[in-house]
Amino acid sequence: MKLILASGSPRRRELLTEVGIPFTVAPAEFDESSVSLQDPAEGVCALALGKARASRRTCGDDNAVYLGADTVVVLDGEAMGKPADEDDAFLTLRRLSGRAHSVYTGVALISGDQEEIFYEKTDVYFYELSDEEIREYIATGEPMDKAGSYGIQGRGRLLIRKIDGDYFTVVGLPVARVARALKKYNVFSL
Repeated sequence: MKLILASGSPRRRELLTEVGIPFTVAPAEFDESSVSLQDPAEGVCALALGKARASRRTCGDDNAVYLGADTVVVLDGEAMGKPADEDDAFLTLRRLSGRAHSVYTGVALISGDQEEIFYEKTDVYFYELSDEEIREYIATGEPMDKAGSYGIQGRGRLLIRKIDGDYFTVVGLPVARVARALKKYNVFSL
């Protein structure tokens, strides 16, 4: 059975490629604003499922497994999306400075009439950051397309003191858990 990734994320594509999971990419239109993130775990699962269902409707291939995923950064109960501009990125990083926050990644797999949905949560602890360090990081451009205004897989790793949980959840796909789930669909074997 083939895997269809219902995401345009270059990070998710890279993670699947690195571990040798074959896939094709077919993101589809899905109104993310229709999903509440009041409960982050439920929210990321609903977003992942919405993306997978939208891709399935668009592709219409019943002999495929559709993989949807979404990631959200949560601080003090508030979901922090991608920054609107550099000022927004600065304010977000200032709030994260010296504190712990949580990153949730939801995953949905759809095959035939089966839907499997799960999430992983990782806690991330930032160093105390000076305003100058934040501005230097923003000047790299890296924060501008990332939830929480940082990328753990890039220069953003220099901001992080430690994590509790799966590193790849923070990158955007808990790839080991996904690979194990895909075994059931004969897409991949370890």
